[in-house]
Amino acid sequence: MRILTAWLAVGSTLMMVAAGGSSVAQEKKGKSLTIKDLPAAVQKTVQDNLKGAEIKSIGKEKEDGVEQYEVETMLNGKSRDFNVDSKGNLLVVEEATTIDAIPAAAKAGILKKVADGKLGAVETFVKTGQPMMYEASYTDKKGKKHEVLVKADGTETKE
Repeated sequence: MRILTAWLAVGSTLMMVAAGGSSVAQEKKGKSLTIKDLPAAVQKTVQDNLKGAEIKSIGKEKEDGVEQYEVETMLNGKSRDFNVDSKGNLLVVEEATTIDAIPAAAKAGILKKVADGKLGAVETFVKTGQPMMYEASYTDKKGKKHEVLVKADGTETKE
C-alpha cells in the first residue's frame, strides 16, 4: 500500500510540473491579441482582408526589424494568414493550397527539394508588390523539418 501511495504522489507531482511547464510556455509565447487590441489602421486592414474568414489568432512579432501583426484565419476549412505592419500596410498573404493546384514548374521545384522526404503543407505566398510564390513544408528522410519557397518557374528563392 505504501508503494502505491508513493507512486501516486510521484505521479501527481509530475502532473503538476507538467501543467506548470505548459503555463510557462504559454506565458513565453504571449497572449493572443484581439482585433480591438490593434491600432486603428491595422484594424481596418485586417477587416478589409478577412473576406468572411474567422480569426483563429492574432500575434505581434518583429521580422526583419519590422513590427507586425500576424493574423491567422480560417475560411471553409482552409487557412489564410496575413501580416500587417503597425501602420496598416499589408505585407504578406499565405493561403493553403494543394501541390496539384500550383504551376507545374513550381510543383516540380518543390518536389525536387522534397526528394525522398515527406511533403507537408503547401501555400501560396504573396508579398505586396511581388509576384505569387509557393511555399511548402516538408520532412526529410532523417525526420528534420524544412520549408522551401519557389517562384512560379520553380526556382528556389528567399523572401
